[in-house]
Amino acid sequence: AEGPLVGGQCAVGMLEPFAAQHQQLVLGKGRVDVGERDGVERQVPRGEPRVLPWIRHRHDVARLEPHQPEDESDPRQKQLVADLPKAELHIHIEGSLEPAMMFELAQRNGVELPYADVDAVRAAYRFNCLQDFLDLYYQGMSVLQTEQDFHDLTWAYLQRCKADNVVHTEIFFDPQGHTGRGIAFATAFAGIESALRRGERELGISHRIILCFLRHLDEASAFATLEEAAPYLDRIAGVGLDSSEVGHPPRNFFRVFAQAGRLGLKRVAHAGEEGPPEYVYEALDGLRVDRIDHGNRSLEDDALVARLVRDRVPLTVCPQSNLRLAVVKSMRDHPIRTMLERGLKATV
Repeated sequence: AEGPLVGGQCAVGMLEPFAAQHQQLVLGKGRVDVGERDGVERQVPRGEPRVLPWIRHRHDVARLEPHQPEDESDPRQKQLVADLPKAELHIHIEGSLEPAMMFELAQRNGVELPYADVDAVRAAYRFNCLQDFLDLYYQGMSVLQTEQDFHDLTWAYLQRCKADNVVHTEIFFDPQGHTGRGIAFATAFAGIESALRRGERELGISHRIILCFLRHLDEASAFATLEEAAPYLDRIAGVGLDSSEVGHPPRNFFRVFAQAGRLGLKRVAHAGEEGPPEYVYEALDGLRVDRIDHGNRSLEDDALVARLVRDRVPLTVCPQSNLRLAVVKSMRDHPIRTMLERGLKATV
């Protein structure tokens, strides 16, 4: 991954072993020739897409046979997906807490949960909207008490990364969700970072850390969090904006994002998941973000789409999350294919 914060790219070198093993692959209905690279320019200018830049597509993979359903049972397609090195650009580390670990940490720390067992927690993972998820998300945070808890949470996530061939991850973490309940910023950060460093040593997974401000809290709280982060800024790549979107526009955080920029931090923000296209404009013009997290509703504004395409702004799109949180009714309704067809730099 190139630079302090990648925008949907993967380093070319990571893909050499993959190319050596696969000469011809079938993805859906289209054929992709891999490995015959003579005459194909491999040096991609900074800012250009770096994922498989030397693959020769018969047609853009995302646009192959757009109205023909892919054969999801094709083992070659599944193997391709499994073998590809991946960069994870949209992961809330606290949201990776799974039911079994939630109960384990609750028992370790004497925290009482409102669920009888692990199955009851799994049943609660049936959401009608983003807020339903956030209620459980913040409730789950209560079991994270010590540096070891945060380490164990992050290490469990990294082990899943390894199984999925994720080679680089850029994680969001929400310090206000911890400091607001009496857990020191240093405790959370030390546990998360120690696991990430261990992941580099033992699993070969590189990382970046993105400190997120909770948008349902005020900007004064965000400024206080940025001040708490001061001793760690050399290990923090950027700041983000997350939590419940509707009613909490990016303009509420223009000043703290400007300060983060002056401190040399990259800037990203959740915008256009449930909020309107105006939130995406505010993220671009007011927060001065390097990429947009989600951005689905950008499609409602043609001028905005044209701008995102022209400026090559990456969008970290989460189709499965959108389905589970009722942003879309079914995967067939998801706009990811339309995003790609219109030239948006959408990652999945």
